[in-house]
Amino acid sequence: MNKRFLSLLMLLIITAPLFAQVDRSKMPGPGPAPEIKIGDYKSFELENGLKVFVVENDNLPRISIQLTLDRDPIFEGENVGYINAAGQLMRTGTANKTKDQLDEAIDFIGASLSTSSTGVFASGLSKQTEKIMELMSEVVLTPNFTQDELDKIKKQMISGIQSQKDDPNAIMGNVRPALIYGKDHPYGELMTEENVESITLEMCNEYYKNYFRPNIGFMAIVGDIDFDDAKDLVEDYFGSWVKAEVPTNEVKASRAPLIRKVALVDRSSSVQSIVDVAYPVKLEIGSDDAIVASLLNMIFGGSFSGRLNLNLREDKGYTYGARSSLSPDEYIADFSASTSVRNAVTDSTVDQILEEMKKIRTEGVTQDELSAAQKLLTGSFGRSLEQPQTVANFAINIARYGLDKDYYKNYLKRLNSVTVEEVNKAAKKFIKPNNAFVIVVGNADEVAEGLKKFSVSGKLDYYDNFANEVDPAAKALPAGVTIESVIDNYINAIGGRDAVSKVNDLTMEMKGTVQGMEVTVKISRKAPNKYYFNLDVGGGMMTQIQKFDGEEALMSGMGQNKNLEGDDLESMKTSSIVNAFLDFASYGITPELVGMETVAGKNAYKVVLNLPNGKKSTEYYDTETGFKVKEIQVTSSPQGDQTISVEYSDYKEVDGVMYAHTIAQQVGPMNINMTVSNIEVNKGLEDALFEVE
Repeated sequence: MNKRFLSLLMLLIITAPLFAQVDRSKMPGPGPAPEIKIGDYKSFELENGLKVFVVENDNLPRISIQLTLDRDPIFEGENVGYINAAGQLMRTGTANKTKDQLDEAIDFIGASLSTSSTGVFASGLSKQTEKIMELMSEVVLTPNFTQDELDKIKKQMISGIQSQKDDPNAIMGNVRPALIYGKDHPYGELMTEENVESITLEMCNEYYKNYFRPNIGFMAIVGDIDFDDAKDLVEDYFGSWVKAEVPTNEVKASRAPLIRKVALVDRSSSVQSIVDVAYPVKLEIGSDDAIVASLLNMIFGGSFSGRLNLNLREDKGYTYGARSSLSPDEYIADFSASTSVRNAVTDSTVDQILEEMKKIRTEGVTQDELSAAQKLLTGSFGRSLEQPQTVANFAINIARYGLDKDYYKNYLKRLNSVTVEEVNKAAKKFIKPNNAFVIVVGNADEVAEGLKKFSVSGKLDYYDNFANEVDPAAKALPAGVTIESVIDNYINAIGGRDAVSKVNDLTMEMKGTVQGMEVTVKISRKAPNKYYFNLDVGGGMMTQIQKFDGEEALMSGMGQNKNLEGDDLESMKTSSIVNAFLDFASYGITPELVGMETVAGKNAYKVVLNLPNGKKSTEYYDTETGFKVKEIQVTSSPQGDQTISVEYSDYKEVDGVMYAHTIAQQVGPMNINMTVSNIEVNKGLEDALFEVE
């Protein structure tokens, strides 16, 4: 398999954006505070308890209808994902329409309709308002959940989990909430493939039956419609919706750790670390602290001009951007200060984040910082009012959270009356550098030692990708296992040294999809080190060819040819060797057995290959079968270093040698599953195929 495949593919399908040239040597000054006027809304309530808010706006002949259910968070336990699945099932058909018929009816009137576990949204031309309301009512009142549609949804959910399993941002998205809220909290529980497999149609039907009730519903109607007409339509299409008592769920409190803890997720292929300093806080929506906290966060790290970004990006040059968040929540909020940095400055970055947190607590903020933050939030608030939907959301928030009816009308008045003393008091209340989780997803071999000093206990807590605590020493190599035995076991597993040695040439064809386009790959090799690679995306829409004749290499595509030189050429020389594992030493490759890790739920020996060009490649061999199950390499590209991860499975015998027939490749968030369609061995490939002109 071509280790450079994904980096080449990324270059073909990613287009770099163009930016206008601006003077970045000085920060732009704040604009004048806009004059704010919040639009009006009208409301009514049906006998079944559905609360409706109407914002009349005839600027455009369009209408939008948002239904929101106000329910307590639900802990799903071992069936995490069934609520999400139920929300998706709402859109897959009704008592009178199949999914295809529903899609056709929506498309016919040029509308859109989407569903979730907490509501439904529909929009379209105002002349189709009644039809939109009718279809939305049908979806809400008479959905029809089927096993076939649930199976499709579960398959998509599992595919999503698989595509993100090695994505560092997705890993942080798992571990962070699990730590700050707890895995037994609705905000902290994680969805796994096993959870999704356990979801049943009965669970989804029960969720709909219990929670899709009008008495916890809020409907916002925004657009070119008269209030009286809106009221008549809602009564006609949602008046028969039956109210019922909705289950309530107690949401337990989450507390910041008593001492600072450092959590590390080892991702050995990472050339960068994702860093997040986080912890839960009590900050309720509409509370006296909410507006003050928003100003505090804006000053600390909530904007490009925040202290965090000025320090880590502008002063230190550690990152492209650093941000913080501190937003209220009905149940439990949280503070977060996060960024991505190269391995070498991971500990320095954590140090600077904690220092900035200590500084804002002890030294406070200045009047200039506060004034700038007030102007930024004033502008943001004003821009939000350009959308009529905002007015409807304000009305719903007032009703849902019991806010003062003039809360938003007085928002700017309160915002601009906040004093430095109030912000400084909030800093001491909400900024807690000594009671935080320092969470890092990165290469433990390179960053672990430097992180220990931030842990009050002096030790690191290690977690896997799904926030399960692990002992890094628990997978010590068994006695007697050596690099030689691991490689010998692999050779024996795939057919033995004699059989593998007889492979003089090999051609492999495979197929897959990326971003909806079909991808076909053909790779040919000829001993000792001739190589041919042909990539086709979208049936000829994009192509890429690589050749290596043993001395020179050529890459062609998009009407251009490029002879590879330097590191690219050296990398090609190494990757083109046929069955190098039979005698690493003769090719200048030094293998090193460094430990064991879990790959696809099974133990695997971790082997680092030290290549002649000074770079490294990491390979994993199943401890039971001996097969190579994973390979990781870092390559350079115009977008920066790219980590390419390839997993191998479904080994099948071809002419006495076992070859993987399923190859899953991932770079960043992109995942491509390739299926090998054909393998030909010892067909006497001509040298002309590899010739570099």
